[in-house]
Amino acid sequence: MSVEAEESRKISQNSPFAGCAIFIMVLLVVGFLIGFSVVVLFRQSNEIQKFTDAKPVPVEIVSLDEQESELNNLAEKLELFRQAVQDAESAALELTAEEMNLAIAAFESFKELRGTLRVREITPEAIHFEISFQLNGRPRLAQKGESGLVGSDPRYLNGVMVAKPGLLQREVVLLLQDIVVPGVKVPQQFIEQMSPYRIAERYLETEGIGPVMAGITAVKLEDGQVRFEKNAGEVAQDAVTKEEIDFASVRLGKFFAIAATLFLIFTAFVIFMGLRLKKRHA
Repeated sequence: MSVEAEESRKISQNSPFAGCAIFIMVLLVVGFLIGFSVVVLFRQSNEIQKFTDAKPVPVEIVSLDEQESELNNLAEKLELFRQAVQDAESAALELTAEEMNLAIAAFESFKELRGTLRVREITPEAIHFEISFQLNGRPRLAQKGESGLVGSDPRYLNGVMVAKPGLLQREVVLLLQDIVVPGVKVPQQFIEQMSPYRIAERYLETEGIGPVMAGITAVKLEDGQVRFEKNAGEVAQDAVTKEEIDFASVRLGKFFAIAATLFLIFTAFVIFMGLRLKKRHA
């Protein structure tokens, strides 16, 4: 064995740095991903704070006073459509903004929407909703009485959401076109990440709503009303694909993967040069 080979063998055996190189790289990559995730999370929270508020702006709830006749008409329309869907017959349900707001105020199934969402206007292009949605705020250490190690103070998205309804498998979803907050521009990336907004997901297993929603074959907008259709023998077409739903998460995953790969290459290069330098000066 040559003198140089013998010296190289001794360096490999006696250098803990060389023996732990892979372990060091793994620790560095893990540390980088954790740190990178924290930075991204805080940057995202900082951006969200720019167009949200610390307190909600309660959305108007329709008064039920002297609305008995309107409620009876609405209940009859809903029941006729439900029966037609159940019997696999063709039917249509047309609802105005007033009727939709009345349903939110009157029916127990929609109580979670009260004070957070109201239909302002329906045009052939979109529905305009007044909203006050609660979002997660900037992460912080959990305070007394909170579960877990990390908590956050809520932020509220107060403004107008402009969306077009569509179908996604067995539910009605909202395809967001814009979110208008007075005096502030909501980033397009946030709107895309929030769309489709699955406003009806909670009703998939609700008796009387889930089965009817699953039977709808088309949702159309007309001037002043939304039209839900059940066309016998017709298969509903999804307004959005699974790939479009997963677009934001896939893009973020690719970004993390690229960042981790570049950092791994850089770390490997630094360790390799360190080993060469150590060998040269041994």
